[in-house]
Amino acid sequence: MSTLDEQIGSELAALREAGTYKRFNTLESPQGPVVKMAGRGEVIVLSSNNYLGLAEHPDVVRAGIHGLERYGAGTASVRFICGTFAPHLALEHDLAELSATDAALTYVSCWNANEAAIPTLADGTTVILSDELNHASIIDAVRLAKPERKLRYAHSDMGELREALRSCGHGQRKLIITDGVFSMEGDLAKLPDILELACAYDAVVIVDDSHGVGVVGKTGRGVAEHFGVLGQVHVLTGTLGKALGGAAGGYVASSAEVCDLLAQRSRPQLFSNALPPTVACSARAAVHVLRTRPDLVAKLRENTRWFRGALREVGFNPLDGESAIIPIIVGETARAIEVSERLLERGVFVTGFGFPVVPEGTARIRVQMSAALEPVHLERALAAFVEVGRAAGLVRA
Repeated sequence: MSTLDEQIGSELAALREAGTYKRFNTLESPQGPVVKMAGRGEVIVLSSNNYLGLAEHPDVVRAGIHGLERYGAGTASVRFICGTFAPHLALEHDLAELSATDAALTYVSCWNANEAAIPTLADGTTVILSDELNHASIIDAVRLAKPERKLRYAHSDMGELREALRSCGHGQRKLIITDGVFSMEGDLAKLPDILELACAYDAVVIVDDSHGVGVVGKTGRGVAEHFGVLGQVHVLTGTLGKALGGAAGGYVASSAEVCDLLAQRSRPQLFSNALPPTVACSARAAVHVLRTRPDLVAKLRENTRWFRGALREVGFNPLDGESAIIPIIVGETARAIEVSERLLERGVFVTGFGFPVVPEGTARIRVQMSAALEPVHLERALAAFVEVGRAAGLVRA
């Protein structure tokens, strides 16, 4: 065993000793409201970003199969070297229309999309202003960027953001970057206020709406639709790996000029293969389902409302929010992992999150709703929560 392996072995042993070691479960069926899990049998899923239940939707699956059969696995190179498949262009057209922007550009993940957009749009005179609870992909993208300054403002603190904008020099490019839905809290960005400040200080607003598209807004077009400002956000990034099919992929939706610059200069576009054609086709089918089935968004919203209310009635105290994320704070990381394991033993698959994903002492069980969940699933899941919650001292007996 090498010295490196010995050192890493000690780190892993420490994680196991602390009860924070993550164990990965194996699924033996498509993602859905109920899955078959190796060694567990059938379990109800409350941990997936499959918000609209489209991961196994027949139209989405058939479109992916058709894409694979017609276009193969891919071009075996990047787009500017070996070309672009027609489904990529069609998908980008549909994503731009969904986002109310002039154009869109796809990537292999939203992580890539953020790491493409933020460093490319930050020149040497730029000031980046980022919410402190932004997703890790935004944090890493800001680390890669080389602006003049990087400022982090307290979560959704508009006063602090205003003061940060006031500190910027005249004519500087200013990028305000925020999640649309904050994935660990489930709350929404104060988008109207952010846009008002951006207008006052001539700043650009970049919103990662990965947990908003397909979830919030009357027809599921995201936080911009929710707040009545659709088409006013300068740059939107999003994922195809959550509500829009559940496979993989991400995108930037913006002006034609911004998307053209990203195609010309962003490193994830220039040095990574495009989406597999099967994913481009299946994601396009998912966008079509979203646009033609607003009832799925309504059902997701009703499921979320019911389950959050039911948790409160039995003694839990989930965080408030308007998204499909329902966090329950339990304290320490080991406790969150233990509670999630006890729930899994009772047939409910929901994940516990702790440090470093969230601050020390704020570990949580993150419940995520889906339109695919039926009342029988929710009632069974609630019964498991009551049993485990009482045993763990989270609710009164």
